Amino acid sequence: MTFRVGLLGHGTVGSAFHELLEERAGRIEAATGQRPEVSGVLTRSRGDFDDIVERSDLIVELIGGVEPARDYILRAMAAGRHVVTANKAVLSQHGEEIYDAARKAVVQLRFEAAVGGVVPVIRVIHETLAAAHIERVHGIVNGTTNFILTEMAATGASYEEALEQAQALGYAEADPTEDVSGRDAAAKMAIIGRLAFNLPVHLDQVPYEGIEHLTPGDIEYARELGLSLKLVGTAERLDGGISVRVHPTFLYGAHPLASVNGSFNAVTIESPAITEITLSGPGAGGSQTASAVLGDVISAIIPPPTVPPPAEEQPFVTDTESAFYLHLEVADRPGVLAQIAEILGLQGVSVKSVVQKGLGDDARLDMVLHTSSAGWSSSGRLRAGYG
Repeated sequence: MTFRVGLLGHGTVGSAFHELLEERAGRIEAATGQRPEVSGVLTRSRGDFDDIVERSDLIVELIGGVEPARDYILRAMAAGRHVVTANKAVLSQHGEEIYDAARKAVVQLRFEAAVGGVVPVIRVIHETLAAAHIERVHGIVNGTTNFILTEMAATGASYEEALEQAQALGYAEADPTEDVSGRDAAAKMAIIGRLAFNLPVHLDQVPYEGIEHLTPGDIEYARELGLSLKLVGTAERLDGGISVRVHPTFLYGAHPLASVNGSFNAVTIESPAITEITLSGPGAGGSQTASAVLGDVISAIIPPPTVPPPAEEQPFVTDTESAFYLHLEVADRPGVLAQIAEILGLQGVSVKSVVQKGLGDDARLDMVLHTSSAGWSSSGRLRAGYG
């Protein structure tokens, strides 16, 4: 029996998925009793959407972006077709509308590939841990930025040099803004937060900071204190609400994410029922994403539907507490450090550790501060860390 798959998009991921589906069709048929085949492909230059939907049992959306992907997904579900997508942008901005449409049409919506590459974080949170009360999820969910930071730490390269290397290896796009600004990770954390807490989370509610301003000096400071520097996304319950955020973070050596290097992703899930589990795997690359998409197609062949339940309402917590890293370049003269400590003290902030280095007539101060509210500063040179 044939299971017809309509494919929207035939770029890096779309073409890799098409090839992988044809390669594994026989094995899938042996496992499910149905043989998947691509019944039509839609690109800018070929294919008709309505015709592809008419000839398909399931639509795979790999166009990316918000429109026309959102329109195609909604129209496919309204026509009674299951949908598999790797589109974190559309889910982080229009997730509730899409989830509601899937429930109304009684079709499956699967999106494992939208977060974490081949790391099965969506399936684990939404299915395996469906009965667990999740308190916190934090992770490295962007392989591009993790590769860049790993290169900077391993070779002493500048941010610009490490980015160029990532682009040469295909880990970074020609325009890497979505990745290096933290927006890509923020979109993924919005999806994770929605599933973990069953609350509506929109991308606009997720504050994020990227890695563009990081320097080899920041990496060197981390090394001196036995820390690693990662771009980390966090979704957690706080003070009767939830907080979802993304920023560069100093991690101590024992932290489960500290040793995740290269283009790998990793997500740690914390719950009283399970204590803590960490999932890790490749997070960047067309073949890896295509593998996750095909896994969703196989799951869709075998019911039941897995659309998230209707969202509840709960306040967002924007003023969170964390330990911070502070970098200052000051005049190298007596009393400067005391003045800085006094200013921090007036703000209710104390210093945990400090490294001072001379720069001629100036000095560089690198500090790790004790836990305090994230709302007290808007400086891009302050970055929260787990202590």
